[in-house]
Order: sequence, then structure tokens, then C-alpha cells
Amino acid sequence: MSAPIPVASPHVMNTYNRVPIALERGRGVRVWDVNGKEYMDALAGIAVSTLGHNHPRLVPALQDQVAKLIHCSNYYHVPGQERLATLLTERAHMDKVFFCNTGLEANEASIKIALKYGVDKGIERPVIVVYEHAFHGRSIATMAATANAKVRSGFGPLPDWFVRVPVDDAAALEAAAKAHPDIVAVMLEPIQGEGGLHPMRADYLRQVRALCDARGWLLMLDEIQCGMGRTGKWFAHQWAGIVPDVLSMAKGLASGVPVGAVLARGAAAEVLQPGNHGTTFGGNPLAMRAGVETITIMEEDGLLANAADVGEYLKAALRQALGSHPAVKEVRGQGLMIGVELDRPCGALIGLAAEAGLLISVTADSVIRIVPPLILTRADADDIVARLAPVVHDFLSIQS
Repeated sequence: MSAPIPVASPHVMNTYNRVPIALERGRGVRVWDVNGKEYMDALAGIAVSTLGHNHPRLVPALQDQVAKLIHCSNYYHVPGQERLATLLTERAHMDKVFFCNTGLEANEASIKIALKYGVDKGIERPVIVVYEHAFHGRSIATMAATANAKVRSGFGPLPDWFVRVPVDDAAALEAAAKAHPDIVAVMLEPIQGEGGLHPMRADYLRQVRALCDARGWLLMLDEIQCGMGRTGKWFAHQWAGIVPDVLSMAKGLASGVPVGAVLARGAAAEVLQPGNHGTTFGGNPLAMRAGVETITIMEEDGLLANAADVGEYLKAALRQALGSHPAVKEVRGQGLMIGVELDRPCGALIGLAAEAGLLISVTADSVIRIVPPLILTRADADDIVARLAPVVHDFLSIQS
């Protein structure tokens, strides 16, 4: 007998417009709901499930760790932190790491580093450059850094630490520098996720790096969604050949176990000292083991190369299936971070695609977001297109 269709619980805060399905189990790039219906997971928990579901090497490793030690305080040394910190700093060319639990926390720590960096230099009211279409979280500080007015609305005055500039506009950044002498950092997403899957140009990223060097600013990159191999390199900024001063990450770092991290180098790595920042759960043994195992498996299985190869294949297939429709403005992205922008709001596609056995999301109102596990194969990519294309065409025909 089928389970009842899930409804909103009166005991859970109404912070999400949920699709009326409840997922129960998964394997690889597929998941099943409580009624046994199968779905192709092209969302991966919003770019989280790097290794897919029920990975045959990750699961035993986590079971082993649970049986040993799940949590201990940061009053003590945590060997897993040293192992994961080494793996991350080597791949990102950074010096030190602070481990937390979420991307929001990672960005909060980045902002604190920038503010204290400025204050330590004698700047009374430091200012951070942020961008149009940016999304950095929903805490008070990260909400102020986020561009979407809907996210900020209804909370009263927010921190005034930020000045906003357009994407890929070096002249606008130079103008902001002249207008705001107390700028201490630039914070950006190399590929904007929630803002609509917009990659920043490689030449612009190099220009920002050069301006930060010239003015003594910190370059802070938010790679929470576009990092951890999703574009075919460990971090999206590496395609531009630059290295940031501060790097925030989370999502795919531990294949579904909550973990965030802030990496820093040079002066930025020395800003936070005992008492300046902390966490109870951050860097716990279970999360660290999940991060170490994720990176190990990614390298052993060549998942960066796979993301680049299958991502290009999927993007080409989506362009072939959808690109000729006049309502499809663009198919863009890099690796397995792909957006299909329509000329109209398309939030209804989330539910319609689920009915067709496909999990996606819609961001920036009109962009279909596809961020599947990095284990995706070309055959899986064909499956995504076969399920998505008819749904989009039917949706657009009804809308016409």
C-alpha cells in the first residue's frame, strides 16, 4: 500500500515550499521515495552529494568512524582535522583551515576575517565589496552581502559593511575603490549559484586579483557551491590561474555529512586567534572522516576529469534538446554545474520534473539548475535530458 502524500507538518517552521514527495533511500545517482518511485537525482541535495548515494566505500568508512568517535570538543586535538586540512591546503595552495558546519558559517568566518584584518590595519569601519546577483547566506551578515532583495526583506536595518558592484566590470570596481577608501576585501563567487549559474570571466577574476594585490585588499572567494571538483578542477577559480586570500567551502566537501571550511593564506591566515572565533560541532571526527574519504575517492576514481567530460557532454545534449526553442535564452555553466535559462519564471518545473522522475531546482526565478553527483555517467546524462526535455517543452507550450 502506498504511503500518504507528505504534507507540511504543523510542528516544522514553514521556511520551504516543499515538493510533496519524501525520499527514503538512494543508490548512485538515483533515489526512491517512500512509495518506491524512482528519481534521477540531478540536484544532489543542491550540489552536496558528491559521491552520489550509498557509496560502497564511503558508507563503511562512516560506519567505522561512528563506532569509534562521533564528536569531541575542540579543546583537544582532532587528528582528522589535520588530515583533512593537509588535503585541502595542498589542493587549494592555501596555508590554514578553520572547520565549521555549513557554508553560511564559512562565509560568516570569512567576513569576520576581513573586518578584523581591516581593524588591525587601523580602519575603523571596514568595507567589503560584494556583487550583483550574489548569494552568500541568510544570517544577518551574509544576508546583507546577498543581492536578492527577497532574502533581505522584512528584517529591518542590516549591517552596512558592504558596497555592491556589477559582475565582470573592472571599471565599476575601480570606481568603488575611489569612492570607498575603507575597502578591505572583495568577496565573490567565481560561478554564482543561487544568482542564476553565472560564471565570472577568467580575465575579470585576474583583474580583481591584481587590484587586490595593488591595494592591499583580501580576495575572498565563495566556492561553497562551485568548489570541490564540480567544474572539473578542485576549485572554479583555478581555471583563471589565481589564488585567493580567503576561500569558503561546504556543500560537496563531505558528500552529505555537514561540514564547512574557511581556508586562508598569508596575513589572512593569522587574523583569527584564540577567542576570536569558535565552534562546538565544527571539525568533529565524523565530518572530518567524511571529508577525507570524499577527497580520497574523488582522486582514486578520477571524478574531476569525469565532471569536466560528462558536464560538457550534458551541456551539449541540453543545447541540442532545448537550445533551439525561442523561450530558452541560454544553456551555460562549467562541468557539472549547469543552468538552463528561460525567458520566463519557471518554478513550476520543480514539481513537474519530479512527476517525471527527475530532481532539479529553479534558481533566480527562471534558471533550471542541474548539479548532479560527480559520479554521473554519459548514460545518466542522456537519462536527465530524456526526462527533462519533454517537461520543459510541455511547460513552454502551455505558457505560450
